[in-house]
Amino acid sequence: MKLTILGGGGFRVPLVYAAVLGQRTARGIREVALHDTAETRLRAIGHVLAQQAQRHTAASEGPPPAKVTTTTSLDEALDGADFVFSAIRVGGLQGRVVDERLALDLGLLGQETTGPGGVGYGLRSVPAALAIAERVGLLAPDAWVINFTNPAGLVTQAMQSVLGDRVVGICDSPLGLAKRAAGALGLRLPEVVIDYAGTNHLGWLQGLSADGRDVLPELLADRERLESFEEGRLFGADWLQAVRAIPNEYLWYYDFTRDSIAQIQAAGQTRGEYLLGQQADFYAAVGRSPGRAWEIWEGVRRERNATYMAETRTDDGAQRAAEDVEGGGYEGVALALMAAIAFDEPATLILNVRNSGTLPGLPDDAVIEVPCLVTAAGPATLPVSPLRGRELGLVQQVKAVDELVIHACRERSAAVAIQALASHPLVDSVTVARQLWAGYQEGLAPFYAGFR
Repeated sequence: MKLTILGGGGFRVPLVYAAVLGQRTARGIREVALHDTAETRLRAIGHVLAQQAQRHTAASEGPPPAKVTTTTSLDEALDGADFVFSAIRVGGLQGRVVDERLALDLGLLGQETTGPGGVGYGLRSVPAALAIAERVGLLAPDAWVINFTNPAGLVTQAMQSVLGDRVVGICDSPLGLAKRAAGALGLRLPEVVIDYAGTNHLGWLQGLSADGRDVLPELLADRERLESFEEGRLFGADWLQAVRAIPNEYLWYYDFTRDSIAQIQAAGQTRGEYLLGQQADFYAAVGRSPGRAWEIWEGVRRERNATYMAETRTDDGAQRAAEDVEGGGYEGVALALMAAIAFDEPATLILNVRNSGTLPGLPDDAVIEVPCLVTAAGPATLPVSPLRGRELGLVQQVKAVDELVIHACRERSAAVAIQALASHPLVDSVTVARQLWAGYQEGLAPFYAGFR
């Protein structure tokens, strides 16, 4: 099999390659093709992967690693691909800096995928994702596309409009949440049935069954165990007991909006600004010392993971749990999905897939995030509890924004783009939406110049 990674010069690509090296899926992969528009980034990540392969070969007696190729030609990367991992960042980290800082300067949440920043990111990402989908349809029509590109649910839905159900979006947050909740009860993921529903970065753990019994109420009633893991500490036992579910960590930006804005502003530096400097230093360091590429990458990875969503940890000196720092996780979900399809090895995963009636109140073509059973035929959604009340209303509103973003990109319509911004529940004024749009046109002009 040929595995193509779009955004192949991205910092997180070695996580995917490590999963490829460490799983049986590797037995079927003959080539890992990295594509990126930046030659220097490709070269740096190529050094990291080469050293990863050397370390793996020295420690293992298995078959040699698949050949790694790099190219700046999209068509060359896609030609003959069996699986395509899409992890592009349109506008680079500078785009993220604009997304976050522009919103903060207007008194709104400045975050990459949630709120106005997510809308801006989507307005840049969707045109590129649609263009990629068209090329996949021509050059690798039988390939499965596994989408990492954020906003994951929105971009997956856009690509499905071209390629259908052969596009699947992934995120590690829901499975990480379920794993931590189960662990607080002394259980492991294989021992539980997960009742999780929503859309990407906007979902809730509504049930957790072991031996046919829902044990989530037991966890919610136990304050000590509930606040022993990240989401419990983040939202607090009182709020989780009130909503009778455990939200995805990204719901913190909706449930505690003023708090999150204040804490991000107090930090003096947005996450995008931090990463922009960190990754510039990383690529420069590898350029100076390519023989130490893996060592440099590993050090930066640990620092990056330890500071993930730091604005949500309000206790002085609070740190992420050690297993989360080591974690990652999305790459394991991707490889498990790939193995289930390629070798018909059934797996239950939480994925971004077409609704098709699974969640009442949402369109059939809406991409939702729910547990799925994956086989050679692809993912099939499993039964979950329906969303109700506030949760359903919030998902419906944000999904309507997603659809406006896709429409705006297809029509290249500034008016619809402004409507998408104004419709988001974290944007409180049409006037502010117009100011956001003007800011995007000024700060990231090449990506919005085509909008009429």
